[in-house]
Amino acid sequence: MLIIDCPWCGARPEVEFAYGGEAHIARPSDPSALSDQEWADFLYNRTNPKGLHAERWRHLHGCGRYFNAVRDTVSDFFVVTYKAGEPRPDAGTEGGDR
Repeated sequence: MLIIDCPWCGARPEVEFAYGGEAHIARPSDPSALSDQEWADFLYNRTNPKGLHAERWRHLHGCGRYFNAVRDTVSDFFVVTYKAGEPRPDAGTEGGDR
């Protein structure tokens, strides 16, 4: 079982959390100005890297808050977690430093 470090509650088992998608996706300031293709890209297209990936998570069975995490998609290792709204911390290079 994975242990995920909630920025507010501390380390908890993975069953308390829900994945919330890719982190740091900015909404368009004027969606009506986008073409259908640009809107579809915003809604549906996300990166799927092999290595470090910034993600949103929610502590569903805890504080209920969203937070961000940098996770290595190869090893499933959580490199760092941080509060939503904070900039992505430098988590090393591809593959992460453990």
